[in-house]
Amino acid sequence: MSDYQDIARAVALKVASKVMPMDQLPENLKGAYEDLAAQLLADEQQGFANTWNALPASAQKLMPQAEFHGFFIAQSWLKLSMAGQQLAELAETDNAIAEKEYQGIFAQLIDDALKESIKKLKKARTDRSMLNSFKQVMA
Repeated sequence: MSDYQDIARAVALKVASKVMPMDQLPENLKGAYEDLAAQLLADEQQGFANTWNALPASAQKLMPQAEFHGFFIAQSWLKLSMAGQQLAELAETDNAIAEKEYQGIFAQLIDDALKESIKKLKKARTDRSMLNSFKQVMA
């Protein structure tokens, strides 16, 4: 594994662990997390890379790309976890949600997580408390 991936994975785990006990996840959720992290690191659609490259230099200078990639992975995991819980509750009362709909919902949540992460990074350029929050959550 590359240094970039090691850094991104470490940051993602630190950030996600601030919200949920990642070391206590059941095996099936650990596998789901690893799959998501691998998929988002592979960035086959170049969504993360294109978005990062489109950022102003002033935003890119705030933190290394690998660290921000890890933050985005954690944001995606947390959004998907919350949505998964809501969908599981919904599925208990209504089994009409098809697999295709789940995939569309999850893809949209990942896209939303990227947009939200970028928005926070851009805001951190002029908001020192936001930048400090980034650094604190990644520490």
